[in-house]
Amino acid sequence: MLDNLALFLLIVEKGGMAAAGREMGLAPATVSARLAALEGHFGAQLLYRTTRSLSPTAEGRLLLEGARRVLAEMDELDASVRLGADRLAGTLRITAPIDLGRNWLVPLLDDALAEQPDLRVDLHLSDSYADLVDGAYDLALRYGDLHDSNLRVRGLGEVRRVICASPAYLARAGTPATPADLAAHNCLVMRFSGSPDRHWPFSFDGSVRRVTVRGDRTSNDSELIRHWCEAGHGVALKSDAEVARHLESGRLVALLQDYEAPPWPVQLVFPGDRPPSRRLRYVIERLVAAGLPDGHGPAARPI
Repeated sequence: MLDNLALFLLIVEKGGMAAAGREMGLAPATVSARLAALEGHFGAQLLYRTTRSLSPTAEGRLLLEGARRVLAEMDELDASVRLGADRLAGTLRITAPIDLGRNWLVPLLDDALAEQPDLRVDLHLSDSYADLVDGAYDLALRYGDLHDSNLRVRGLGEVRRVICASPAYLARAGTPATPADLAAHNCLVMRFSGSPDRHWPFSFDGSVRRVTVRGDRTSNDSELIRHWCEAGHGVALKSDAEVARHLESGRLVALLQDYEAPPWPVQLVFPGDRPPSRRLRYVIERLVAAGLPDGHGPAARPI
């Protein structure tokens, strides 16, 4: 039953039976037979299947939620019995923005895996927000404020945001003196979860106002936005952590510093419908203790 539940989760996560079978090294006929056995046990259809798509039924979604809890608890129990209280095992699925993921998170995860050799990490780097429930993620690293009350949060601090451009672009297009001047400039727009971030915030006399920007390049890849900016294609709004070295070297120039954008919260987000596992608590506490490279982490508090 546990193996079939794990296969069911993988089918939904991979979006298909063939992909799940390849992941687990199972023949298509075996995958079909095990799914049929699961549906027979519960007496319900668990998946809507067409030639092009697959999605869980209402009963399937209910089973997904329960199966994730059961498998996580069994993984914890197995690790505790086999390895003892001081050893951690099992897989953590984590999603994070590309810049913070590569430059800050990955080295910390490498240290954690070296300390806990039975721990495994499945890391998804993307500048689009991944759905924690549908993606079966244990933890997300996110910029910005959280609006989903069903998730739990640990604040990591804040990062400064910088308006910047290359010397070559400024020599060609001029230097904006006020945020309103950006209307005459080519702005490189970041896309978050399908929505382009065209409304950039600035501080005016103690209050925050947003200026609408436009440009000929939009992407959901923060590293590509920085590359375009450095190549002289326009003005960008970036986190200081990502462009600090480029500003120091002179490859990029900070602009509109008298109207500096408010800092951006950075948070660890995890599901609130179940207690966090020992391995999740271990990783969260390591990340909070490390703090952001240019931010001030919050006072430590238990999960």
